[in-house]
Amino acid sequence: MTRDQRISPEDLDTLCFTILTAGGVDVSQAREVARNLVWSEFVGRENFGLLRLPVYLKRVAEGGLSCPCTPTFMDVSESASLLDADNGFGQYAAGLAMDKAISLARVSGIGTVGVRNSNFFGTGAYFVHQAARDGMIAMVMSNSFPKVTAHGGVAPVLGTNPLAFGAPRKNGESLMFDMATSALAGSTVRQHVANGKPLPEGMAIDADGAAITDPSRVEEGSLLPAAGAKGYGLSLLVEILAGVLTGAGVSGDVASMYKDVSRPGLNGHFMIALDVTRFMSMEHFQDRLEGLVAVLKASNPNSEVLFPGEIRWRNHKVNSDLGIALGDATRTAVETVCEWTGVECPWSPVLQTA
Repeated sequence: MTRDQRISPEDLDTLCFTILTAGGVDVSQAREVARNLVWSEFVGRENFGLLRLPVYLKRVAEGGLSCPCTPTFMDVSESASLLDADNGFGQYAAGLAMDKAISLARVSGIGTVGVRNSNFFGTGAYFVHQAARDGMIAMVMSNSFPKVTAHGGVAPVLGTNPLAFGAPRKNGESLMFDMATSALAGSTVRQHVANGKPLPEGMAIDADGAAITDPSRVEEGSLLPAAGAKGYGLSLLVEILAGVLTGAGVSGDVASMYKDVSRPGLNGHFMIALDVTRFMSMEHFQDRLEGLVAVLKASNPNSEVLFPGEIRWRNHKVNSDLGIALGDATRTAVETVCEWTGVECPWSPVLQTA
């Protein structure tokens, strides 16, 4: 294939799995991480997909990620459990944790799982969809390396601390809401740097509290919480449940994925799964949810009102029909790790000129 051709999800999964295992990732983790990264490409979340392969393999090589790892569950009640992820991939640990939360919810109606000694887990939408496929309403959160101020502060003390929730829809296209509790996600800042686009004011500040609009200077200062005190409060919710309660790293205890490649991340996650059928039949719930969707859709006759996850499912359909189109940055990342690991790249890499 040529560099600009689309690639089937199956072939992309195989390629990703092959690269990971060639780069030192054990089979169990590689299988789940590949599935997670390809799903992100599927739904148009390129910044959480194969673009991350170079830093993941650097972390594996430097000991920042443990391969293999031995995750261990400790049940704390009939509806709650704690997972020590043994410094494995966050995607692997969070997938195990959500499976456990779902199984606990089947027994008691609700399942909660805290995760400690983990790492960056990608997009929370993946895990709420995992629960929605099994008829669950879910909430997922993770703390992260501090780069966000407290409301009224100037120093970075909290992570972008993502929060996601989801629910099963009748058409199989689950509700997927996924947000950073900061004014901008870290991946969005990197996109602005790559594209040379300035940030709007109100997104980041320097050590004196002055606005930063040059995205390359954000590391000198801090991101602000989303919507001021409201985002600050949500970020604290994530830090308390995913960090403090689980025994994971808190604030500066959590390592930067990019800067501290040899240091365990110490990220924490918190997963909640709620069995819809304990409240009403799935059919009745989904009828009621679709009634809500209809009300939202009709709220502006002159412009489309989107339901959370709708754009992702449109991307999914296009990529299912035509194959996945990788962005230039992602293709370059794949070429790089293919060269590192000796895996044959399925397209001809662009020749680098001096």
